[in-house]
Amino acid sequence: MSEDFGTVDCRPLATVLAANLVSLAGNCLTYMGVPWFVLQSTGSAARAGIVAFCTLLPAVLAALVTGPVIDRMGRRRVSVASDLACGVAVAAIPLLQFAGILLFWMLCVLMAMTGLFRAPGETARGVLLPTLAERAGMPLTRAAGLYDGAARCAALTASALGGVLIAVLGAENVLLVDAATFAVAAPLFAFGVRGLPEAQAQRRAEPTSLRAYRRELAEGYRFVAITPLLLGLCLMTLVTRGLDQGWSAVLLPVHAREELDGAVDLGLLNAAFGVCALTGALVCGAVGSRFRRWPVFTIAFLIGGLPRFVVAAFTDTFTPLAVIMAVEGLAFGVLNPIMATVTYETVPEDLRSRVLSATTASVQLVTPLGGLAAGFLVDSVGLSSTLLAVGGVYLLATLCPVIFPAWRQMDRIGSPQGRAEGSLPQGSGAKRV
Repeated sequence: MSEDFGTVDCRPLATVLAANLVSLAGNCLTYMGVPWFVLQSTGSAARAGIVAFCTLLPAVLAALVTGPVIDRMGRRRVSVASDLACGVAVAAIPLLQFAGILLFWMLCVLMAMTGLFRAPGETARGVLLPTLAERAGMPLTRAAGLYDGAARCAALTASALGGVLIAVLGAENVLLVDAATFAVAAPLFAFGVRGLPEAQAQRRAEPTSLRAYRRELAEGYRFVAITPLLLGLCLMTLVTRGLDQGWSAVLLPVHAREELDGAVDLGLLNAAFGVCALTGALVCGAVGSRFRRWPVFTIAFLIGGLPRFVVAAFTDTFTPLAVIMAVEGLAFGVLNPIMATVTYETVPEDLRSRVLSATTASVQLVTPLGGLAAGFLVDSVGLSSTLLAVGGVYLLATLCPVIFPAWRQMDRIGSPQGRAEGSLPQGSGAKRV
């Protein structure tokens, strides 16, 4: 870090938060518009699940291998290229539809492109957060809360407008709006981090080669494997992300279409969740450092898991589901800031791109199967049975922090005692944060 951090500068953090908000709003519009477009045009939950699978599988594959690429190319360049590529792919869907030549396989390919480029772009932005927080003179927990709050605000904005826009403009036109958000996010991020050394390509003593790439890639996965808490976070979120994908991509849209009043109710439900998740993230950023992380994290995950599936299975009215999604939004809002803070305090800066790529890939390994499995289960056994089955698995996953002692390390990482005793795995070869 070659510049003086004695001078507080909040502009890079604010600009990156804004760029991330716009980019993620585009992603949220995609994830609302495309499933609804498939359900509207084909009436098949299974096909909606296939599209979700085609979107997320390339994202997982990209996250698996792009950690060293982000370092070599530079975080600024990767993020800008990611947004531009996603914008082109999303815009192609309605344009091909208007031309009357869009086939289902083309839709799958274009959505696969968005997934392929999305993951490295999000990682490239995320790994800069500790640097940006330090420049802004801000505690990492607060910056993590603001960063997640921006993501939640994006989801809220897209959800609040998405359902209405789909109903008024149609899913095809909403995707054109979506493409425009990526065109705005790319230059905004490029401007925000210009001149920031950590955003540029990292110079390596070892020249670029396949051997050097494999070694750098392995370092990220090795660090996760020998850090029990990071490994536990990855395994638990691996399961819950897959179940959440089944909920958001298939189960909730099908429930809204069959039991509620369609796209408008879908948008309102997602908005209720988004408002409360944003509130939870901001509150966690403001006061989260005053509380122990492990009990807050554990209770929040238990609240945010099973209840929505049960309520959706046993009610066909809007209000009960809206209330429970609002409560779960508050609970889920505190999770990402806690996980981000723990990860940043554990991982040294020179490994951050590779470790965050590894954790992103690991937690998303099952995600592509979530929508696919949910779609086929709904077509096979019905919506209510699928909701109860998925909710039961979710409950088992959220019990992990209660059962396994490694999770209690959340309260020691970053504390004076934890730093004194050493919070990084011995033999990792990494510098302490």
